[in-house]
Amino acid sequence: MVCGMSTLTEIKAALPKLSEAELKQLAEDLDRLFRERKGTSIYQDAHGTLNEADLIVAADRAFQDYDKAEEDDANRKAR
Repeated sequence: MVCGMSTLTEIKAALPKLSEAELKQLAEDLDRLFRERKGTSIYQDAHGTLNEADLIVAADRAFQDYDKAEEDDANRKAR
């Protein structure tokens, strides 16, 4: 591990003191590092925190729901 526990503890202690702009910059830097390391990006919105796998599952469900609705509509029109 590159970052020792004391460094991580110091980072965690500093987080509450950061301004909104500094937190935004930190989030952008972390996202960039995840991409560079080909790690899993983490997304957060009003509904919670998601990673890429969560987004793929959610998109798949949405497409399946859409396909089912299209199929149901086509079956109604065929009657």
